[in-house]
Amino acid sequence: MPICVFDIAADGTTTVPSDDAPCGAQGYRWWHFDLSDPELEPWVRRHLHAIPAGSLVQGQTRPRCDRFENGLILNLRGINLNEGMHADEMISIRMWVADNLLVTVRRNKVFAINDIREAAEAHRAPPTPGAFLTLLVEKLTERVHEHVEGIDRLAEFFEHDLEDKDTPMPRELPEIRRAVIRLRRYLDPQRVALARLAAIEMPLIPSHTALELRELANRAIIAVEELDELQGRLISVQDEHDANIAQRQARHGYVLSVAAAVFLPLGFLTGLFGVNVAGMPGVEDPQAFAILCLAMLALGVVMIAILKFVRWL
Repeated sequence: MPICVFDIAADGTTTVPSDDAPCGAQGYRWWHFDLSDPELEPWVRRHLHAIPAGSLVQGQTRPRCDRFENGLILNLRGINLNEGMHADEMISIRMWVADNLLVTVRRNKVFAINDIREAAEAHRAPPTPGAFLTLLVEKLTERVHEHVEGIDRLAEFFEHDLEDKDTPMPRELPEIRRAVIRLRRYLDPQRVALARLAAIEMPLIPSHTALELRELANRAIIAVEELDELQGRLISVQDEHDANIAQRQARHGYVLSVAAAVFLPLGFLTGLFGVNVAGMPGVEDPQAFAILCLAMLALGVVMIAILKFVRWL
């Protein structure tokens, strides 16, 4: 059974049909299915051509827009706002769009589709399939921009933290970088699909609708460009954190090397005078220990002076 089905009139009012025919008498009929519905595949195979039917039930999809006869095969992706899921794991919406029929199929809940469903229940549905597509693309694109702006704010926060060289690398940085990569994986082909949709010349997409879709396609291009910029900025942030860590490690290693250079001869002397054999000088002299300590102190000062002279300090 479909999630919902509406007959949508030219003024946006809706009725719920009582028959199971794919199309209504007036306006267009919108069928919305869940991909896991066992009745979905028999229904689309029975009522649609094999090519659009196959596109609606295929397991894996990528954004696409293809004209087929007098209709459109359209796959788009939206930000995943479902609870417990990652937003960058974009969810797909599969569509077959004709003059009097619109079929949408989803695997997980698509909030943009849910908004249109609520509008249809309130008799404010898009009056034509072209208007439906425009509204859907607008809502999907708007949520993409909101999510990208959120990542942009995080990137600015990470860049601001770099003013303090001792700030540790943010734990979220690697995951944010992976999120940007996943988003770009879907949004780049979606940009192409929306550009093709805006360029299609057919009665289903009138000129004013094509203009709106062209503007939305431009916004999709901007989102991809922003992701490219964010990817570079996040790489720069991580590189600078890595450089700061390497600099601190080098500084610590340098201090240890200097300490080792100073204490190496002193360690040699203490080892030499600590041997337990006869003939060691000062064994019978009660002042020998103090003399040895003063001599080691003087040797340490001489070593530090030598390191300064050779500009190691």
